[in-house]
Amino acid sequence: MISLLARLFIKGDRTPEQTRSAYGKLCGIAGICLNLLLFAGKFFAGLLSGSIAITADAFNNLSDAGSSVVSLVSFRISEQKPDAKHPYGHGRIEYIAGLIISAVIIIMAYELIKDSVAKIIHPSGTEWSVVVLIILIASILVKCYMAFYNARLGKRYDAAALRATAIDSLSDCVATTVVLICTVLSHLKGWRIDGYAGVLVGGFILFAGIRAAKEVINPLLGEPPEQEYVDRIEQLVLSFDPAILGVHDLMVHDYGPGRQVISLHAEVPAEGDILSLHDIIDNLEHRLSTELGCVATIHMDPVVTSDPRVDELKYGVINILASIDERITMHDFRVVFGPSHTNLIFDIVLPFDYPVSEDDLLKDIGARVHGKIGPQYFTAVQVDRTAVK
Repeated sequence: MISLLARLFIKGDRTPEQTRSAYGKLCGIAGICLNLLLFAGKFFAGLLSGSIAITADAFNNLSDAGSSVVSLVSFRISEQKPDAKHPYGHGRIEYIAGLIISAVIIIMAYELIKDSVAKIIHPSGTEWSVVVLIILIASILVKCYMAFYNARLGKRYDAAALRATAIDSLSDCVATTVVLICTVLSHLKGWRIDGYAGVLVGGFILFAGIRAAKEVINPLLGEPPEQEYVDRIEQLVLSFDPAILGVHDLMVHDYGPGRQVISLHAEVPAEGDILSLHDIIDNLEHRLSTELGCVATIHMDPVVTSDPRVDELKYGVINILASIDERITMHDFRVVFGPSHTNLIFDIVLPFDYPVSEDDLLKDIGARVHGKIGPQYFTAVQVDRTAVK
């Protein structure tokens, strides 16, 4: 159905951003229509059978229709261009929409569990009918289809709201299956397990809501980029021109899907022509912006490449750091020679979960430099924490 509607209403002359927004709005409209139909069917089935689990499941579908409205509005807002108050665009509204959807899921789960506990304390029988059975089976099939197309398009277009909707649809599918099984068992065995079924369904929906919330909270708070994205950036930088010797201090700021701001330090020969190197950096920024669809800012770091003494000391320190922990990386290595002692100045990068304190690590590095390179060498080390995985 979604593919047919896409062929009818989404034209092929759109930009990737416009196509992404169009699919998001199409999924939102489809979600509203399908969930309203499911609500009407299940509410009727709940009245017919007297089942608290079916009625609660119906109102869960009504909340899903509201979530689809939120998703639809978020895609409409996110496609707006940057303005004076939002210079990086409105892309994060999709994360906020996903959070709202997750909150609605959690609230509905709580209400369902509360009503189901009351049904356990005060049990009552439920009525069986073929109509109820048909409605529940149809609901399961529809929700499976909604989970499928929302997951597929959410992954294709990196849409948090669609992924949250897919998780919700899958949880609804499982929840309705549980309701169906309990309804059949209640009819065949005479068991009054409607309330227990409601608690089980509510617990599953609650778990799905928390999972969906975690998926959108992380990018809102700020999370490291995927390693594949980092590798692609580094490959583009290091292969761009032989004058670029290394890359470090890479940071990726996410302002919504397709709205990344990248900053990094590129090492260049200190002996090179400053104007030529600056031109290379400008061209590299343009290439990153074009190929990755981001805003790229590069700081140029000069490194000495023509002094054998500096090279020897540099690789000596690199070996020392590797002997301590291979995860430690070094950059911005400089040497200040003096008549009585020599200062080795450099930055190291540590993961946030590094188990050793910075003070103890710096003392260990200094002691090893004294022992392996020479007692006249002293270290001045700046510690950075990695902003990527």
